[in-house]
Amino acid sequence: MTKITTKFRRFTDLSVSERMLFTIFLITIGLGYLFALAHTYYSHANRDGEPGLSVEDIKIAYYGKSEITRLGAGLNAGMADNLEFPGQKDIIFKWIEDGADETAFNDKIAPILNENCIACHSVESGMGIPPMTSYEKIQELTKMDTGVSIKSLVRVSHIHMFGIAFILFFVGRIFVLSEIPVTLKRVMVVVPFLAILLDILSWYLTKFIPGFAYVVVLAGGVMGISLAAQILVSIYQMWFYAPHKRVEM
Repeated sequence: MTKITTKFRRFTDLSVSERMLFTIFLITIGLGYLFALAHTYYSHANRDGEPGLSVEDIKIAYYGKSEITRLGAGLNAGMADNLEFPGQKDIIFKWIEDGADETAFNDKIAPILNENCIACHSVESGMGIPPMTSYEKIQELTKMDTGVSIKSLVRVSHIHMFGIAFILFFVGRIFVLSEIPVTLKRVMVVVPFLAILLDILSWYLTKFIPGFAYVVVLAGGVMGISLAAQILVSIYQMWFYAPHKRVEM
């Protein structure tokens, strides 16, 4: 009988057109991930009142902070950047500290919100963020900060899991054409999937046990490093790697 051997494709088997397609896709995904990191930074940084993004900021985002209201946490997390004047943040904080009175709201706070916040913080915007269209709605945001709601976590979770799974699949599908040790390759294509699953699970755990914020950071870091490694190795081997020729004995 004739033995049939299967030759698996590697980067050296690709045409120039395929290399160009794969490379521009990987570069686009890499840039997209950098923007995602920037979005994470601007969404969560300064929640603890300190500059930059820290594990404490992640704790407050998911678990909340009893010493501050949801509105105050949002202002510290970057919402204040949308205000026209820096002093408007202090006016809102002073109003909260004084008891969030309705008369003061109508006189001082409503004009600020109408000018700077209502475009996004309304039902009509369709953005799914808390509305600020009335005193009754604002009252809900001047209560103790208990972190992101389970409803919001569910909404974000399914978006992340569907979207990131497709990204990891296509990047991994390209990466498996690389010429590295098989065991290492198998580990590298599986790790980012496990990391994103652990990351999202830790969101819910942090909601009840704030210490899991460290797992959120660790899992997110592992996924990012794994994705970056796959992209860099793939681009390098497509254009610059010259495998050693095997000598037939």
